[in-house]
Amino acid sequence: MKYLIVGLGNIGAEYENTRHNIGFKALDALASAFNASFVTNRLGDVAEVKHKGRTLILLKPSTFMNLSGKAVNYWMQQEKIPLDKVLIITDDIALDFGVLRLKPKGSDGGHNGLKSIFQTLGTQDYCRIRFGVGSDFGRGQQVQYVLGEWTKEQQLDLPERLEQTVKMILAFTTTAVQRVMSDFNGK
Repeated sequence: MKYLIVGLGNIGAEYENTRHNIGFKALDALASAFNASFVTNRLGDVAEVKHKGRTLILLKPSTFMNLSGKAVNYWMQQEKIPLDKVLIITDDIALDFGVLRLKPKGSDGGHNGLKSIFQTLGTQDYCRIRFGVGSDFGRGQQVQYVLGEWTKEQQLDLPERLEQTVKMILAFTTTAVQRVMSDFNGK
């Protein structure tokens, strides 16, 4: 059984430690836990992880955030992975820092990566983990905030939150979505 686990982010060193790249960070943590390495491939960096009889294709799109759908669609077709086995990890300013929320479907919430996926796939019925990055920014400062780096306090808490995200991703591949939501959402 194959799963496509997509972490949203932007390529380039200048974005590496920004809030908007939490999807990349989550996949780096997951790959690290399994001693897997990413290889640059078509439309993204890809790694493969085996977990409890399942194959997880980890994808960090190289298309930049607002074209993420192109990479997601390509790898779904390439690996023949159905929509119900796709999981997107993204940042969310509507949630406090570190709060995790799995949703089986929903709107893009103004997130350009999710918007691109919807435009490409023609549906919003795919699972996503929203990683809270908080909303400590003034009016009109949203872009600078999400493209800004973590505070020192957040950097200290990030490893534990990423560990929890990895557990949530793995649970998604072995447990019913409703159960994963019950076990992890908001905690």
